[in-house]
Amino acid sequence: MQPRRPDPEALLRAAAQEGRGRLKIFLGAAPGVGKTCEMLSEGMARRRDGVDVVIGVVETHGRTETEALTRGHEIVPRREVAYEGRTLREMDLDAILARAPRLVLVDELAHTNAPGSRHPKRHQDVAELLAAGIDVYSTVNIQHVESLNDVVASFTRVRVRETVPDSVFETAEIEVVDIPPDELIERLKAGKVYLPQEATRALGHFFSKSNLSALRELALRRAAQAVDARMLDDVRALGLGGTWAGGDRIVVAINELPGCDALVRAAKRVADGLRGPWTALFVDTPRTAQFTDEDHARLAATMTLAAQLGAAVATVPAPNAVEGIQSFLTDARATQLVIGKSHRSRWFELRHGSVVDRLIRDTPGVTVHVLPMPAASDAGRVAGRRHRQPGTPVGYAVTTFLVAAITGIATALFHILDLGNVALLYLLPVMVAASLYGLRTGLYAGLVSSLAYNFFFLPPVGTFSVNNPENILSVFVLLGIAFATSQLTGRVRAQADLATAGARTNATLAGFVRQIAAVNDRDVAAQMICDDLRRLLQVQVVLLSAAPGGSLDVLAASDPGYRLDTMDLAAARWAFDTGSPAGKGSGTLAASEWLFQPLKVGDRVLGVLGVANEAGGDPVRADRLPLLSSLVDQSALVLERLRLQAEMRDVDVVRTRDRLRAALLSSVSHDLRTPLTAVIAAAAQLRDGATPELIGTIESEAARLNRFVANLLDMARVEAGALKLNVEATDLGDAVAGAAHDARRALEGHDVRLDVPPDLPLVRVDPQLLHHCLLNLLDNAGRYGDPGTGIVVEGRNRFGELRLAVLDHGPGLPPGREGEVFETFRRLEGSDRVAGGTGLGLAIVKAFAEAMGLDVEAGNRADTSGAAFTLIFPAALIVRDPLPESLA
Repeated sequence: MQPRRPDPEALLRAAAQEGRGRLKIFLGAAPGVGKTCEMLSEGMARRRDGVDVVIGVVETHGRTETEALTRGHEIVPRREVAYEGRTLREMDLDAILARAPRLVLVDELAHTNAPGSRHPKRHQDVAELLAAGIDVYSTVNIQHVESLNDVVASFTRVRVRETVPDSVFETAEIEVVDIPPDELIERLKAGKVYLPQEATRALGHFFSKSNLSALRELALRRAAQAVDARMLDDVRALGLGGTWAGGDRIVVAINELPGCDALVRAAKRVADGLRGPWTALFVDTPRTAQFTDEDHARLAATMTLAAQLGAAVATVPAPNAVEGIQSFLTDARATQLVIGKSHRSRWFELRHGSVVDRLIRDTPGVTVHVLPMPAASDAGRVAGRRHRQPGTPVGYAVTTFLVAAITGIATALFHILDLGNVALLYLLPVMVAASLYGLRTGLYAGLVSSLAYNFFFLPPVGTFSVNNPENILSVFVLLGIAFATSQLTGRVRAQADLATAGARTNATLAGFVRQIAAVNDRDVAAQMICDDLRRLLQVQVVLLSAAPGGSLDVLAASDPGYRLDTMDLAAARWAFDTGSPAGKGSGTLAASEWLFQPLKVGDRVLGVLGVANEAGGDPVRADRLPLLSSLVDQSALVLERLRLQAEMRDVDVVRTRDRLRAALLSSVSHDLRTPLTAVIAAAAQLRDGATPELIGTIESEAARLNRFVANLLDMARVEAGALKLNVEATDLGDAVAGAAHDARRALEGHDVRLDVPPDLPLVRVDPQLLHHCLLNLLDNAGRYGDPGTGIVVEGRNRFGELRLAVLDHGPGLPPGREGEVFETFRRLEGSDRVAGGTGLGLAIVKAFAEAMGLDVEAGNRADTSGAAFTLIFPAALIVRDPLPESLA
């Protein structure tokens, strides 16, 4: 037996935990057992060992002994949250992340955070701490475990609203804090758990001795399951053999025969008695291809019953039932096997052997429970005979032709061949027939070959009698070799068919994922999912998702003529609310014509996928259910990816808006206040009489203020997509002259030179937007150019494009960061921060230029110091005809 290799999935799970913090949960049966005290005590012990430990949140509930244990610990102050006139105190997640301790103590893992917190649940806060590499100790009571919530409510008559998903326990270390029920009741009476008046009421309800005993058993069992799961994961990661029977794990082998439902119920009783997890296993062998519709329906009903009774359902491909069961038992580390023994004839067992006997003999370490199966009915025997139909007429005809051809070839070559070589030639049609047409056709080939060999080549030739005893032995050896070759070739062919089916399934999944992986639109992905499932499974498909109002709306369907009645919608709603299958073929609302599968990722249900058979039968055959489950899982992952992408886009938009809002507030509070202050001061001095200087100050600062407000409004138009172009042929010389005239106040103290040749062609642009672009470029040059220096507006028509540049003499732009000047509210060191401004002017230039189809560049002058901003008009915007029809 080859040594076991480490399980890749277990290794991946172990690798995923690298760099993450460890979670330890102190699990209790009820409040008051001492979970928080145990957590604080162990935290203090770690602190004495030199570990950096802090308290994130601890609820003492007024208990003096609990408060005493918090002394000596560093406590991270909680944050205060105002809610409905009250002040709530929650764990400060950001403060803990900034403090970055090695271990943090977080009480009450199931706690619901106050509205407005980053996460709605405390266990999500803990997940973020773990992702940051911080170890966490936490506490939880068994009634808060999501999967046990209904069980606890059934006998305590109390349903808690705050629950923790079972997935939290998968990677956590569990420590059960346990005391006997009588001792807990005494603590309750002594007022160590609740106030006296509350304790009296609790003793008559939740804290009865029977309830505490049941809760204690649930806590111990859940901890044992968690320990068993962790142990198996470690064993698989190390590739160790053996069952590691720390706990019982039960497997029941099912098939398509009548009576398997009784086998499943018996396995359920065994699992309940041993209090262990159990799995219903079906082995998909080459014989599955011969199942009738009745066999598929019976198998599907058995799998549904097992799922309803709480079993995990698994289907594994294998050449035969024994190998499939043994392989699954090894992988699952099962300790108990429940199997049925059908009534078989002695002759059948002599030919095929006993599955039960082989399993008992070849699976050491596994307890095998054998239950008698009812005798097959007449219908079952007829079906069995139908399964054993002989080969096809085409196969027999081809085999006969091959034997005749070999006989002809052997006759032609008989003068150079001896009898032994002739007998070897007849093995060729045997192997060909068995490979192409199956075992029975191969046996037919062996029989016909033996007869032909006897009749044509063994003396006396032309008869079926044999004189030489050695030749009789040759005939029987040929028949034996033919039988063995047929058996071997038929088995290889069956295994090849099985491998082909598995490869086809894998290729189907890979193709399905590859097609929808690149889609970034949810509606398109949903329609592709429906179309692909219809093509792969030959069923009608409908995909529903939750609408804003809470109802389920159809997102996509494979057939526009789909029909969902009241029962179908009720089944879809059940599947969405509970995360469990509903509809036809399931145990819930089976009267529906559709089978609805929830699209789940973790604890979130994204929608439901419904499938229906157009002919009115079962939606999906039992042997296709694993493929459907895989396709549903992959569809859920795709939809979750698209949902997360949409959320990230929304988050980016919100962040951008927040950044712009903050910058806008800064601009309004500082840059707009400066001209307002000047205007107010000048207006105050008007009381003593107006002077040309005061009037000029008021006019210039008011114009400056008006320019800031205009820039803000222009940027709002750009971001809102409200720009409307009015394109017409425009003369650049006139446009530059008009802009220079309007910007004359910003250009005071500079020598402005307009170097725009009069023979430049007209350009098709929006004159108003171009005017705004030139105004902002000239204003930028006037503010950042050194006083007394020149500013040049230069136009050139070269290489099929027209370039209009504004050049100044100033500090220029930081090398390598020229493109940043066009970002909204962006001020580069050495320019905007010196001259002031909102940081909107150049952003508006870029937005308006792109709206008109222009390019804009920023850089430094090559000849002297200073900046150069260039508008580039592509050839498509240049008017070639000096008198276009629009101007005629």
